[in-house]
This record gives sequence, structure tokens and C-alpha cells, in this order.
Amino acid sequence: MASQPDLFAPATSAVEGQSPVPQAWEDLPFFADDWPRISDALSRETRPVLPAHERRFYALSLCPPEAVKVVILGQDPYPTPGHAMGLAFSVNPDVRPLPKSLANIFRELKDDTGDSLPNGDLSGWARQGVLLLNTHLSVPAGVIGGHAKLGWERLTGQVLARVSGRPTAFVLWGKPAQGMARHIQPDGHLILESAHPSPLSASRGFFGSRPFGQVNAWLAAHGASPIDWGAPA
Repeated sequence: MASQPDLFAPATSAVEGQSPVPQAWEDLPFFADDWPRISDALSRETRPVLPAHERRFYALSLCPPEAVKVVILGQDPYPTPGHAMGLAFSVNPDVRPLPKSLANIFRELKDDTGDSLPNGDLSGWARQGVLLLNTHLSVPAGVIGGHAKLGWERLTGQVLARVSGRPTAFVLWGKPAQGMARHIQPDGHLILESAHPSPLSASRGFFGSRPFGQVNAWLAAHGASPIDWGAPA
């Protein structure tokens, strides 16, 4: 049987420059209509803002639209100083102990595929086309949801609409992420929904959901290369 074409072959990756707005995504209406206002609000914020300014759009920098195979949607960056680094659920390599949600993700990954990572940096996933996007791209230090009303979800919705123009796997953990599914264009996608990996909900449907193996089986069925979930940053 002839192999199917790789529908998800990435285009040339966007170069990570000094600008916080990745060139591959800058045509989204958000950057003209909403980003100036949000940027101004962030500049006037008296509390420390996480992640650092240069990492605000890091998830988009690592995954230009043509490269995205999988979307894992988070909610807020980690509010603990030193944790948020621009990718949903990811932390810098030196962070110990891991945030509890990420520890639960790693537990499920091990049970699902047998893979493990040496630290909490998920950049190795992002470089393979896994868009690790938070619904809100900033948070005041120590204040969960502190920037939920700035309008970041407009960007998230536009990103989901853009990448769902072709078959894509979407992993939506928890009700807030699942509520964003309305922005996904219909037909041809894998959409996996389960409880959030937070300690408050992981035992209510996240553990045992086996999302990583399901994503790779779906990619293989579409002639695309699977994700090496054990690939280090």
C-alpha cells in the first residue's frame, strides 16, 4: 500500500527574533485590533507580569501556522515566579519540583507511551509542531486569572481558527479549554477532551485518558510523522 502524503509537513520555521510578535502570525487581526491596548495595559501593570516580555509569544514563535500538527491548550501561565516560560504547562529546565499539573502530565505520559523527559521543558514538543498555547498569555505574579479580562482569548480564538484550516489534533484539558473549541473550523480533526491535569481534577478523567498515544495513532493514520514525546528540549 502506497504511503499517504504527509499533510502536516512544516514550512520553514519562523526565526525567533527580538520582536515579541512572530512574523508568521502577525497578520492575525488581534495584533492590529487588540494587542496595542493589551500591551499598554501590561506596561501600566504595577505587579510583576509573567512570563517575561520576550517570552510572551514564545509558543507562536516555535510553531508557525504551517508547522502545527497538535494543539495543547492551557489556561494561564504559571503564576509562580520562575515557572512561566511562554509554553503552556512547560517550565524552565532547572525548575524543581515540577508544578503539580505538569507532574501529572508526565505521569500520564509514562503510563500512556512509556516516554519520559529529563526536566519540565517542553520545547522539544513545540519544535515538532505541538502548539503549547495558553488562552491568556500573561498573568500577574501570584494571581491566577489576574489577566483573564484583558482580551487575550481573542488571539487564542484566531489561532485556533487559523490552524484548523487543515486537519489538526486538539487536546483540550478542562472546561475553559473545551469552551474554546467553538473557534475550531469543522471537519477532519481529532479533538480530545478530558479533565484538567490539575490535582483538583486529574483523578476525574485525566488519568487514563491516554491522549499522547491517541494523537500519534491519528497522525500516523493521516500519513504524518508521530510526535516523539520523549524528545528533550
